[in-house]
Amino acid sequence: MADLIRLNKYIAESGFTSRRKADELIEQGSVKINGKTVYEMGIKIDPENDRVTVKGKSIQNTSDRVYYMFHKPKQVVTTTSDPEGRRTVLDFFKKESRKRRLFPVGRLDWDTEGLLLITDDGEFANSVSSPKSDIPKVYLCKLDGQPTDKELQKLKDGVSIPQGGKVKALFIERSKKGSSKQYDWIKIGISEGKNRQVRKMFAKLGYDVKKLKRVAIGSLKLGLLKPGEFRPMSAQDISKIFKSHEKNAEQQQKRPRPRSRRR
Repeated sequence: MADLIRLNKYIAESGFTSRRKADELIEQGSVKINGKTVYEMGIKIDPENDRVTVKGKSIQNTSDRVYYMFHKPKQVVTTTSDPEGRRTVLDFFKKESRKRRLFPVGRLDWDTEGLLLITDDGEFANSVSSPKSDIPKVYLCKLDGQPTDKELQKLKDGVSIPQGGKVKALFIERSKKGSSKQYDWIKIGISEGKNRQVRKMFAKLGYDVKKLKRVAIGSLKLGLLKPGEFRPMSAQDISKIFKSHEKNAEQQQKRPRPRSRRR
């Protein structure tokens, strides 16, 4: 007999949906185990012998998850399908997606290129995408001008953007990629990942982002992958994504508490 696993976790790890959404589906009576509707969210199942369906669709949870690093080109939408017939990121994974339900982790805008993760692991995708994970997404951007150090500091302090509220840069620095009197290259790290966030942040300062490329997620770098290319991720690659978050957490724990002054 296999180790029992909580039903909501089983559904989330199948890539079908998040664990929170799985709880909602269970509560709504949309989930069946061996043909019987269940409403108890804490129930456990035997993944080898129990048959789980959600809204009539069979759910399979396998341990051989797949993870890909993909260099998303510009003018490609970060969705699994597109009603307008535009090219999607899964068009590059036609062979790999025949037997698996692959999907992108997070999103990159139509006119943004760079590192995008593709997987069939819903739990992993939620861990990487959630702002609570505080995993930096690092971008290299070309601006139509040269912001001052004071202006860049404003982005570190935090600015309010349309339909996004207050956001801030985890770090920001000038890149050595090259510059001129007309433009500047800036490297910026964010964790929120809101719609067109980087572009809106610089627009707040009065600058237009001419080129935008995501070059890293956590400590995992895009490297030499060319637009349209992808490769399977190793366990070491995956650990790099969470490495910076774990390091920050350790630093917070080790930070000494201020001593009270003796009177």
